[in-house]
Amino acid sequence: MGQQWIKLHVGLDHDGFLPVFMTITEGKQQDITQGRSLELDAGSIVVFDRGYTDFTWFNLLNSKGIYFVTRLKANTKYRVISRHPVNKEQGITSDQTLILTGPKADTCPIKLRRIGYRDPQTGKHYVFLTNQFELAAKTIADIYKSRWQIELFFKCIKQNLKIKSFVGTSKNAVMTQI
Repeated sequence: MGQQWIKLHVGLDHDGFLPVFMTITEGKQQDITQGRSLELDAGSIVVFDRGYTDFTWFNLLNSKGIYFVTRLKANTKYRVISRHPVNKEQGITSDQTLILTGPKADTCPIKLRRIGYRDPQTGKHYVFLTNQFELAAKTIADIYKSRWQIELFFKCIKQNLKIKSFVGTSKNAVMTQI
C-alpha cells in the first residue's frame, strides 16, 4: 500500500495563539472544502492562504459580517475603482479598492481591498486581498504576517510528537496515535 497523506486544519485564536479547533482530513481534500464548513462569528477576521481562494465563499463571509485576509492569486482579474494614500516607510506599496472582473466575478460582486506590502526584512513583496476597509493597510499586512504563528505551531507539533510511523492508516488510527 502506498503512502497516504493527511492534513491538519487548525483554527488559531490570535489571543494567546491557542488552537480553537483542529480537524484532520485526507490529504487529497481541497483546503477550501474545510473552510466552507467553518462556523464563524460576525466580526471575526479569518486569515488563510491562497488554497482557500473561493470568490463565492468570500461573498458569503462578507454577507455574514466576517472579514478575511488572504494573498491575492496572481491570475486574479480585477478593476481598480480607487487608490488610497500609502505610507511607504511602513512597507506599503499600494492600497486600492477593486471589483473582480474575471469569469467568476459575478459570484463576488462586492468591493474588495488590495494591499501591496514589501517586507523590510526579506525584501519580498506580498499582495493581500481583504474585505476589511476600516483597518490601516499596515495592520492588514501584520494580520497576515501573524498567520505564520500557525506554521510555527505545526513545526512545534512535528518536533515534539516525533512520530516516525503510524500503527494504522485509517483516520481513526491516526487521530488516536496523535
